[in-house]
Amino acid sequence: MTHEAVCALAIGGLDPGGGAGLAADLRGFAAAGAFGCAAIAVSTIQSTSGLRAVYVAQAARLEDQVTEVLRHQRVRAIKVGALGSTSNVRAVGRMLASAPVVPAVVDTPMVPTRGEARLLTARAVDELRREILPRTALLTVNANEAQELVRRRVQTSDDARDAALALAEFGPRAVLVKGGHLTDVDAVDMLAVGGHVVELRARRLRMRPVHGAGCLLASLVAGRLAVRPDEHVDASTLVAAVRWAKRVHHAALMRPWDVGGSMLVLVPPAGDRLVTTKRQTPPHTRGGTRPAPRPR
Repeated sequence: MTHEAVCALAIGGLDPGGGAGLAADLRGFAAAGAFGCAAIAVSTIQSTSGLRAVYVAQAARLEDQVTEVLRHQRVRAIKVGALGSTSNVRAVGRMLASAPVVPAVVDTPMVPTRGEARLLTARAVDELRREILPRTALLTVNANEAQELVRRRVQTSDDARDAALALAEFGPRAVLVKGGHLTDVDAVDMLAVGGHVVELRARRLRMRPVHGAGCLLASLVAGRLAVRPDEHVDASTLVAAVRWAKRVHHAALMRPWDVGGSMLVLVPPAGDRLVTTKRQTPPHTRGGTRPAPRPR
């Protein structure tokens, strides 16, 4: 007896320390019940003590990786992380355009919280606005990334609300400006969707710095979208996926792992089982976009 699983594909950076990037994405997908796939856009030298160096993959090789997975596997959501270059941004934009029914969660870091190297060149930021954001289901950014994209100060929850609405004008169906770096007493995330802003408020935690927290939140959302029961992704689907991801993410923040180095890492609690359907006949190598069973 075989099982058919739905897939979520991460495009981003390889962190050899396992705390952030593709490693965190795969943990997030698994917690949501999706089978995780990964395409490497950048390789890094980093650990839980910070980012030291970035090596950018050629755009053609990145495109080959993604095309192969999309052609043969049942990918129902994509998460975009570190890209590293203008050519990779353009390549991902083309690939998202070729798969318009697959929702993309974009969490493209530009400068790491701790470290010495950029994850996205300054020139590539303009290409991100033009090539990727119009094809995005959900854009997630912290305050620093929001500032770089909207080119104005983002320090308070009011600033974050304005930034979320401004970023939505670039084309994403929803924008989440995270409140972890803001100055408010509580951590308030601003989710702009359908011309409205939903406030997601949580108690601010006092803890050591965490490595890969943003990667994990975005991949939890993407994983949840991958196991959605219907093909259509509307505003309510996005809001529900973000709320679920926030709950799981907060649970991981309450019990971080110390694996050495100066930063903690997050391991989400076991979520839904891998979403599958049973088959009595041997599977054939093919992709597909059939609806997944309802998450349990």
